[in-house]
Amino acid sequence: MSPVWSLGAGLLLLLLWVRHRGLEAVLVHHRWIFVCLFLLPLSILFDIYYQLRAWAVWRLHSAPRQHAQRVRHIQAQVREWKDEGSKRYMCTGRPGWLTVSLRVGKYKKIHKNIMINLMDVLEVDSERQVVRVEPLVTMGQLTAHLNPMGWTIPVVPELDDLTVGGLIMGTGIESSSHIYGLFQHTCVAYELVLADGSLVRCSPTENSDLFYAVPWSCGTLGFLVAAEIKMIPAKKYVKIHYQPVRGLQKICETFTKESKKKENSFVEGLMYSLEEAVIMTGVLTDEAEQSKINRIGNYYKPWFFKHVEKYLKADRTGTEYIPSRHYYHRHTRSIFWELQDIIPFGNNPVFRYLFGWMVPPKISLLKLTQGEAIRKLYEQHHVVQDMLVPVKSLEKSIQTFHADLNVYPLWLCPFILPNNPGMVHPKGDETELYVDIGAYGEPKRKQFEARASMRQMEKFVRSVHGFQMLYADCYMTREEFWDMFDGSLYHKLREEMNCKDAFPEVYDKICKAARH
Repeated sequence: MSPVWSLGAGLLLLLLWVRHRGLEAVLVHHRWIFVCLFLLPLSILFDIYYQLRAWAVWRLHSAPRQHAQRVRHIQAQVREWKDEGSKRYMCTGRPGWLTVSLRVGKYKKIHKNIMINLMDVLEVDSERQVVRVEPLVTMGQLTAHLNPMGWTIPVVPELDDLTVGGLIMGTGIESSSHIYGLFQHTCVAYELVLADGSLVRCSPTENSDLFYAVPWSCGTLGFLVAAEIKMIPAKKYVKIHYQPVRGLQKICETFTKESKKKENSFVEGLMYSLEEAVIMTGVLTDEAEQSKINRIGNYYKPWFFKHVEKYLKADRTGTEYIPSRHYYHRHTRSIFWELQDIIPFGNNPVFRYLFGWMVPPKISLLKLTQGEAIRKLYEQHHVVQDMLVPVKSLEKSIQTFHADLNVYPLWLCPFILPNNPGMVHPKGDETELYVDIGAYGEPKRKQFEARASMRQMEKFVRSVHGFQMLYADCYMTREEFWDMFDGSLYHKLREEMNCKDAFPEVYDKICKAARH
């Protein structure tokens, strides 16, 4: 039988099986079939298109000229909204399924959509060590652009598809954040179109109140049209040390000690149970022992979290040299460990060698095609949360995560939080060391109920003066939300800049009732 006939027969049998089981049942219980046959090829086409587009725009040097024209178009849309009587709130016209957040905002359907097509790197200023970019530039696009020029940015949040605008208006973190802080703390200026249609630049010395109020505001003070981000010299490798640690108290002590060492370029922890973890520390270097180089980003390599787990199972330390860009995006191929729930055999060597070059599927395509049944299933039986807590409360926080969720692995990422104005800052007057605890997966706690469990978790985080990342499901009331976040500067600016009639309050964009 020829390969074509074999393929045809296979597809026919598959279609008959789908018809027998029902399409919805297959999409819910065997989602990997749809993902492998359709979403992975589509994701490749998306990547090819955007990579070619970014290359052409940069080679033709057309981005700066087009940027000014596009900003004027945004201003014209805002003025048109004013001329129409300002009857509805405004929001960006980008479809909700394109964002990395697992939920889609309902408000897009009722608000005035302002189209913002800004996705290019505008300028690399080596003298000032600053890169100027548009808000829809992604982390994968930015590192691919800067690394060949010998530069990188201080904080490169994990996933390739995270955008600069999302990381500013929301937040972003990486294992270098114990030195540089959150993504917002590496930005030196923002450019926004305000509710009156004017274009404003803000920095720590120019319109400083606006500069500090923009992060975490989720586009409710104005439309971000450009940002300037610090650059640092790039090096070829990250020399990474793996240290298995057992016992919760020792895990927290080791993690805290390493996070306070400025000689560590990177610090990260993966907890595989309440009492087992691997603490990783890394330093940037241009020299490497050839026998210890691990190009972990190659498509046929094991998923990073599975690779790290080998050191725990073998109960041994280890040192490797990972190419810098591979390290920056080490969790991308497996979407941390979320992909194992979608493609259960995705880390199998046969699958990696044959199809690993197509992984991961675009999160946006997963959202677009998930359907109501899968959405409800995820909402009740799946958790994607990042809670930012003071490192002094780490042990108590992990115990709470274990009791309320029991999700593993847990991601631990330290960061310094300066006492700057804005929605997020330490309780005291000094910079404080915090840690992001990331829980992604199916809770193993008996009688887990999403709303009750998450409200309990949010209450604990507020009690230790922590913060919840706003991309995730938020079950807090308005009063509880503003107990967690400092809204003094934010509300002052919304009043002064006439935002109340132009944009919804941030809570009304991120609360559970506003998303589906």
